[in-house]
Amino acid sequence: MDIREIMRYLPHRFPMLLVDRIIEVVPGVRCRGLKCVTMNEAFFDGHYPGMPIMPGVLIVEAMAQAGAVILLTSPEYAGSVPVIGAIDDVKFKRPIVPGDTLISDVELLWIRSGVGRIKAVATVEGQVAASMELTFKMIPRAD
Repeated sequence: MDIREIMRYLPHRFPMLLVDRIIEVVPGVRCRGLKCVTMNEAFFDGHYPGMPIMPGVLIVEAMAQAGAVILLTSPEYAGSVPVIGAIDDVKFKRPIVPGDTLISDVELLWIRSGVGRIKAVATVEGQVAASMELTFKMIPRAD
C-alpha cells in the first residue's frame, strides 16, 4: 500500500502522518508498516540539536498509525477512527536516527463494542527499537 492509499484510510497529514508504506495488511488481524526517517523531519530541529533522535512519543504514534490500518481497511470500521485510550508496557531499546527505516509489526489482540487492543513491535534492521500494547476506542470520523 503506497502513501496515496494510506491517506485514503488514515486521517493524519503532514507533519503527523508517520507511515510511508504498508508492506502487509490482513484486515482485522495484523499489519506491517514502514517509516523512512530522514533528517528533514521537523522534530529533529529541537530533538536534539547536534544529536538527532526521533522522540519516543512519535515512535509510539507510528506504531499506532500502522495499527489503525488493521481496522480501517475493514469495511465494518469505514468512517471511524481509532483514538488512543491507554498505552502500556512501552519499552524503548534503541534510538531511531536519520537514515533508519522503522518497521512496525502490529497485531490486533481483541476488539469488542468499538474498544480494542493492539500489540506492536518496531524494529530497525532486525533490532527491536520499541514495543508496546495500546488500548483504543473507535469513534466516528469528523470529515
